Amino acid sequence: MVSLTLLFLFNNYLIFWRGWPGLWNFFAHHEMFGISPLRKPLDSNALTLGWIQSIALVSMLSTICLFVIKTPKRTLLEDSDILRRFAAYLTRACFWAVLLVGFVDVTISFLRVEGFLKTILGNSMAIELGRAVFRGTYVHYPLIIISFVIAFFVRGLGFTWLALLVVIAEFQIVISRFVYSYEQAFMGDLVRMWYAALFLFSSSYALINEGHVRVDVFYSRFKTKTKALSNAIGCVLLGLPLCWVILSTGMWVRASSLNGPLLVFEIYQQGFGMYVKYLMVGFLVVFAVSMLVQFMGYFLRNSAELIGKNVPPDQQS
Repeated sequence: MVSLTLLFLFNNYLIFWRGWPGLWNFFAHHEMFGISPLRKPLDSNALTLGWIQSIALVSMLSTICLFVIKTPKRTLLEDSDILRRFAAYLTRACFWAVLLVGFVDVTISFLRVEGFLKTILGNSMAIELGRAVFRGTYVHYPLIIISFVIAFFVRGLGFTWLALLVVIAEFQIVISRFVYSYEQAFMGDLVRMWYAALFLFSSSYALINEGHVRVDVFYSRFKTKTKALSNAIGCVLLGLPLCWVILSTGMWVRASSLNGPLLVFEIYQQGFGMYVKYLMVGFLVVFAVSMLVQFMGYFLRNSAELIGKNVPPDQQS
């Protein structure tokens, strides 16, 4: 499930960012699986790319099956721990990304509003930084890559400091507005960006550490294996569908609610705010993927409890 999710995202990138045909158009061209033929058949280059995507899908499924067959002694808890650490790394990297992008973009926005960009960087660069595509491609994306590198070496998630930064950002708006009578759109954008990241990214972290509030009547009275069964069923019937609804409805076509803003680097209408609206849309993708990975790790851990294997004797019911 995790591999297919990552493959879905990669195919989404190939189709809508790089112009590859996609499996649906490839199958439609060959009239496979009862799909209606295309009005305009694919050219030879598109067919080659379609074959690559199809082979990649089959290879991914084959690799998963081969991995399971070749590692019969690998415990469910080990697999669960791998997924947990992957979800933690993804969340940690995204927190670093919103920190770096937030500081850099708010600085650029401030300099642009006050007219300092032309003096510091020149007129042409000031104009380019006013374009969302340029700022996203050459400022935001490199910072995001750096964030993933930092997260690999720095293991602290830093939820507390992000919450503190949200408070500080809001506090400086109050001070600058009522004391100095100064307020700009980018100040509110920074608060919204960090608050959205805090809410969406910490959901996976809270699931990792059993931090979500349970509102239940029966669960607390269940035996250990009954709790494990309840958690496993919840992951499959409630958790996974939620994540896939977000990904599929938001990224199925070019104009979907997630793909659309990401492709065009959508920004706020005021123009002189931060250019991060499209990134905030991407937060939902991070939320869905990180939660799906953690749901699968949680499912494996509870499955180990159900079958009575891979669990220390003192934790078995």
